[in-house]
Amino acid sequence: MYWIILILTFGFSWYIGWKLKKKFQEYSEVPLSQGLSGKEIAEKMLRDHGIYDVKVVSVEGTLTDHYNPVNKTVNLSPDVYYGRNISAAAVAAHECGHAVQHAQAYAWLGLRSALVPIQNISAQLMNAIFLILFFGSLFINGLFPLALPIIIGCYFIFTLFAFITLPVEINASKRALAWLYSSGITSNQQQTMAADALKWAARTYVVAALSSLAMLLYYLMLFLGRRD
Repeated sequence: MYWIILILTFGFSWYIGWKLKKKFQEYSEVPLSQGLSGKEIAEKMLRDHGIYDVKVVSVEGTLTDHYNPVNKTVNLSPDVYYGRNISAAAVAAHECGHAVQHAQAYAWLGLRSALVPIQNISAQLMNAIFLILFFGSLFINGLFPLALPIIIGCYFIFTLFAFITLPVEINASKRALAWLYSSGITSNQQQTMAADALKWAARTYVVAALSSLAMLLYYLMLFLGRRD
């Protein structure tokens, strides 16, 4: 069962990731009628929402775009930051959607931000546990049953975090698409393309949430089975 979950998770993640890159590549070849860059679109969306304390900066990588609520920066990859196409517009507006959520105290974003430290601690704990299990099992038998409740607790945090992320990402995309259309950045046809690109981006979070839930249920069944 463990290997089935891993294989299915890898397969779905690979397919969604491949499809996402393909879609963004396709829509990156469609220029915007207004000719604005991702940076300019992000700055305009922030101004239109009365946000002046958030900076738009460029970061290295591909699809590394994100909003950082700690230092209030919209971080855009070079393809998005300098791009003047549908993909760049969709991603830039989506990340600004998170900035708008932050400014308006969107409850799901606040809850997600509160869980970030716990998520990070859980990830570090899981790494330590698997190292201990790997090396410790060479010398001591029966370590896994002792570690199982901790593993379940960590996966519970991962799953909770992943499912809370879903409404945050979906809402950011809705805000982005509504603003792109109302501001005249995208036409009817371009709006459909932007929505399609963000739809595939959202599916990466859906796969992550379902994968985490599957692993949680797997370890939980192991625990209940051992108790029986």
